[in-house]
Formats: sequence, structure tokens, C-alpha cells
Amino acid sequence: MSWFIRKEKGIITPTEMKREAPDGLWYQCPNCKKIMHTREHKLNAYTCVHCNYHEKIGSEAYFGLLFDNNQFTELDADMISADPLTFTDTKTYPDRVRSTIKKTGLKDAVRTAYGKMNEVDITIACMDFGFIGGSMGSVVGEKIARAIDHSLQTKTPFLMISRSGGARMMEAGFSLMQMAKTSAKLALLSEAQIPYISLLTDPTTGGVTASFAMLGDFNIAEPEALIGFAGPRVIRETIGKDLPKGFQSAEFVLEHGFLDFIVDRKDLKDKVSSLLQMLQ
Repeated sequence: MSWFIRKEKGIITPTEMKREAPDGLWYQCPNCKKIMHTREHKLNAYTCVHCNYHEKIGSEAYFGLLFDNNQFTELDADMISADPLTFTDTKTYPDRVRSTIKKTGLKDAVRTAYGKMNEVDITIACMDFGFIGGSMGSVVGEKIARAIDHSLQTKTPFLMISRSGGARMMEAGFSLMQMAKTSAKLALLSEAQIPYISLLTDPTTGGVTASFAMLGDFNIAEPEALIGFAGPRVIRETIGKDLPKGFQSAEFVLEHGFLDFIVDRKDLKDKVSSLLQMLQ
């Protein structure tokens, strides 16, 4: 005979007595589908504790990971895009910018700041994919150029963290001009013998890859990051051949000589600061 007998069928707990887990308490990895505590995921540098999948993160998370005690001074924080071409698609460009600012809390697709990383002075520019696909417009180019100027003036190393879909179509030629402007600024950094490290994250594509993202003294990437210029379909139609599997992954790009090394995000701060100390 069972020691427990249910006298009534069904759950009769009143609604007000039910307890639910608050939103955001758990994180499900999109790669292996396993569950972990959100706090554990954050402490693991936003990587999966089961399969090491690197979650896509933005400037706020990277600044928190890299700057000592999350202490930094932001540069040009209030710079906002104009509308040089009076561009309109499903909505006007200014309306799109305003709605994206409201949604993300960001002013544009890059943030720049300076501070200390393991006691080493450094200037960092980090792109945010959440702002119109991390697209490169006039503000992105200008903020990166000014961050490089700050590195030149203070003689501090420059770290660029790229995550972008490429040039911003709403600014057309003005966007493409940023490729030349940032490249010219980086040439000045090279002449001054100030180290420039470029970190390519998932995804880094288009005009960003074709300019500042691939011009580092050291080009590094996160595991399995998508890195390329054009999409696979465009390349396939251009060359008329099938492409190797995973040809735009960081591992493939490293194997073919376009990267110096791949770094796990958990080791990023220590590896970059050690690299900079060796270059001093």
C-alpha cells in the first residue's frame, strides 16, 4: 500500500501562491541548447560553460571585461549621424537613427574609450552590431579616427574590436570614405610606432574587413567568428566555383595566413595586455 494517496486530482494551488522564476535568470546556449545560470554565463565572459560558444556581445560587455574595474573615460559619447543624402527606405534615415537610439540606448555603432587594462594604458574602440547591424557610417569612421588621434597624442596602444555588416547604405559614398579615412589614420599610428591590435568578432564583413579590421599590427579573432568581405553567394557567382566548407570562419582565415592567432574571450584581457607589454 502506498504511503501517499492523492485525494483530489489536478493541481489546486491558487494563482497568487504560484512562484515563477524571474525573467533573465537562466541562459540557453543557442549552439548546444544547454541551460546555465545567467550569472555563471556572465562570469564565464559570456561563453557557454558546456561548448564554449561565444555569445555575441557589445561595447558595454567588452569594456567591462577589458578595462580594470570597468573604469574608463568615454570619448565623443554624444556624436550622432546626420542625414547627408536625405535617405528614405521604409522610413527616413533620421527616424531610423532615433528609433535605434531609443531601442538600444546607443548613439551609433561604435563606442570609444580609454583607461587601463591590467595596469597598461590603452584606447579601445568597440562596435555594436545592435545599432543598424554595426554598419559603418560617418560617425563610426569619425569616432574611430578621433580615438586613433587620442592614441597618437597620449602614445597609448589602440585596440579595435570589430563586429559589423559593413558600410551603411543610408550614407552611400560618405560611408565608403570612412575606409580611406580610418586607414590613413592607422598609417600615422604605424609611423609613430604605436601598437594597433585588431580583434575581429562574429561577424566582421564588408567595408570594415576591407579597411581598418585587417590593418592591425596583430590581427586576432574570437573562435568561429565569421570573417569575410562579400557573402558566399556573391563569391560563388563571381568565381563560378563551389567554396570550401567554413571558408569564412576564423579558423579557416587563420590557416590561410590572414590572422595571427585566435583568442578565447576568457583569455582576451591577459593575452592582449601581455602582448602589449612585450612590445614596450
